[in-house]
Amino acid sequence: MERIENNLKNKMKESNNVSYPDFDRMWSSIQQDELKVASGESVAPRPRKRKRFAVVAGLSLALMATPVYAALIYDWSSILSYKAGIQSVLEQGLGQTIEQSITKNDVTLTVHTAFIDDNRTFLLYSLKPGSSWAGKQVSFDLIGLKDHKGNFIEGNYEHKWNEELGVFQGYFETDWVANGQKVDVEFTMKNISYIGDGKQSINYDPHDSKTQVFQIQKDGIDSVTLQSFEQSEDRMLLQSSITFTDPEIKSRSWVRIQAINDRNKLIQEAEVPVFGTPGASGEYLGQQIFKSESLHVEGTQFQLAYDHTLGTAEGTWSLKLALSKKQLKNGSFKEMLNIPLNQVLNGTKIYEWTVTPTQVRLILTHEQNYTRFPYMEYQLDVGGTLLKGGISHLYVPGQPNKTELRFEMAGLDSASLANQPVTLIAKHRVDEIAGDDNPIRLSGISTKHQGLTTHIAGYPISWTYYMKDNNLYVESLSYDPTFGGVNQTYYLDGKDRSYGKPAMMGLLGGGNNKHMDVYKNFDKNELDIYIYNYTTHNRNDELRVQLLPGK
Repeated sequence: MERIENNLKNKMKESNNVSYPDFDRMWSSIQQDELKVASGESVAPRPRKRKRFAVVAGLSLALMATPVYAALIYDWSSILSYKAGIQSVLEQGLGQTIEQSITKNDVTLTVHTAFIDDNRTFLLYSLKPGSSWAGKQVSFDLIGLKDHKGNFIEGNYEHKWNEELGVFQGYFETDWVANGQKVDVEFTMKNISYIGDGKQSINYDPHDSKTQVFQIQKDGIDSVTLQSFEQSEDRMLLQSSITFTDPEIKSRSWVRIQAINDRNKLIQEAEVPVFGTPGASGEYLGQQIFKSESLHVEGTQFQLAYDHTLGTAEGTWSLKLALSKKQLKNGSFKEMLNIPLNQVLNGTKIYEWTVTPTQVRLILTHEQNYTRFPYMEYQLDVGGTLLKGGISHLYVPGQPNKTELRFEMAGLDSASLANQPVTLIAKHRVDEIAGDDNPIRLSGISTKHQGLTTHIAGYPISWTYYMKDNNLYVESLSYDPTFGGVNQTYYLDGKDRSYGKPAMMGLLGGGNNKHMDVYKNFDKNELDIYIYNYTTHNRNDELRVQLLPGK
């Protein structure tokens, strides 16, 4: 009896993360003569006549000491690392306890806790696969909520495998919120797939700069096309284009090219890779930049890696939930601000904000639709405490004149925002600017790499152009770090513009201002191209707007 109580009390002291128990698992453990706590340690068996009383008595003392026992079983912090507001209210015990389960085809779905306020609906769930599960991950054909009218509500989800407990711990989050204080919904998962790693060797030759095509015809993958481009600083750009025979694989599989050295170790990219960009014909595009010498070493091999479905538990897992805003009602408020931002064009205003214990949501309005708010980093300064945030919707769905910012509430309660000075901080300005009418003459076009230098608005641009596989490639680069890069080029066919297709994927606001366009099936030796638009960086630009003066 003492050992049980001491284990419970110690775990309560050690845990800073409050979550809720899997009661089915807990009582099953009791019936099987053992009670497991978070450490995995089993309580020593006792004679059957005394044991049930001892365990129940110990649990009674523990539950009197705290309203939540599941902190001993589940630690949600690993999946809430970017959801600090949810983690904060979880630690305060403010979530709505659900603890509903459904088991079908030897898979158990449990919704443990719900957080619903005027900014979002958030569920913590666990998924326990059956004994036949043999993978590293799971995916779903469908996951989301249904309202009382049967309308489907999409959202985002994440889950991680807890090896110790044999369950996936996950969350489902949606911007959808109930109009009233209470709402009946249905949480649904359909067709759970068991996912493992798939691999297929490809005989790619990094010394051959020509386009190389490989037929896969396996696991829903049709073919892989690879192209290489030598870059400055002894780097190689490797571009991949993947087609599929099964469209479902394209939507759920992370397909990428892996380079392996002669010691059977993965060769890491020199820059952050980009995968999954949709192509014009539905292909799956990837971009990786390696150090050239690492790919040219003898013994280097290449393979296609992807997520592979090992099996499927078919069916629908649905739980009807009665959700309430009661737990998070205190401290929530919505307020019209209408603060003009004269530093930004197109009549931008900070229109309103909605504050809840988990999150702050700011709505910006613009006089012109599809106006991009030109900053990359965002914070809220609340009396000296900084809340991190960012753009959640560049254009609010169905309202293209609005931009939405969200900030996780961490280390503060919502009441403090009404009593302290609050300032929006926006940093690193990136402006998009239209190009000019000055043509850039590409002469003597051939397979040989040729270059020239031009200027736009005082920014120097180095151009490189060449033919490859009957296509014209045009690269642009500037040594001026305040130049963000050329976004797109075009040439005139009579009065019509023919735009180059971007052949290099870049990140807005990134440190690399290199760009590459391709003109397919090009058959001329001269061409005048024009800059459609470009971006500029002001990394030191900081916008501060006071939202509340404080009391």
